[in-house]
Amino acid sequence: MQSAARIADTAGSCVMSGWCDGGNSGALLQPWGFGGTAGAADRPRYRRSPRHERPPAHSATGGAVTQTSAPPVPEDGAPYVEIADLAECAGLVLGSPTRFGNMAAPVKHFLDGLGAEWVNGTLAGKPAAVFTSTASMHGGQESTLLSMHLPLLHHGCLIVGIPFTEPALSHTSSGGTPYGASHVAGAQDDPQPTDDE
Repeated sequence: MQSAARIADTAGSCVMSGWCDGGNSGALLQPWGFGGTAGAADRPRYRRSPRHERPPAHSATGGAVTQTSAPPVPEDGAPYVEIADLAECAGLVLGSPTRFGNMAAPVKHFLDGLGAEWVNGTLAGKPAAVFTSTASMHGGQESTLLSMHLPLLHHGCLIVGIPFTEPALSHTSSGGTPYGASHVAGAQDDPQPTDDE
């Protein structure tokens, strides 16, 4: 959709996706030329958050904390997001697959660790947009997008949605909301995003 595209096309912007390992959330980025590489200085940066898993319930922590389960540097695809990416970006496009109507745990885990950046206003005044992909039509797209808005608002980001003046919003049948770009991928991640998505 056009609003997210304007931010993503801005040199110096950062596009962060929650561990998109070739799924349809990541496919929403392809129209802007993201192929999982770091990008040149005059292109937006595509980053992802590392996977996190809960320790077993029988562990000393009782299973209440998360730990990184991914290697420190991804073997392929986009590099992991770093705090410096947020400080250096002119705008942020944040994406995540939907997990029970919410953003995926790796994205939430990363955002929850940004207390110092919140205090320092690292993202204050920067435009931000969000996107998601779900397996089913009623899989929680809008609530996922709204869940990603909340920490961005606390950080002082200027949320950019998709207004109904965007004709594609009224014509798409498998995604798209005023809260951000979205896509219904189906249970097998089969349908690819349409041009309107």
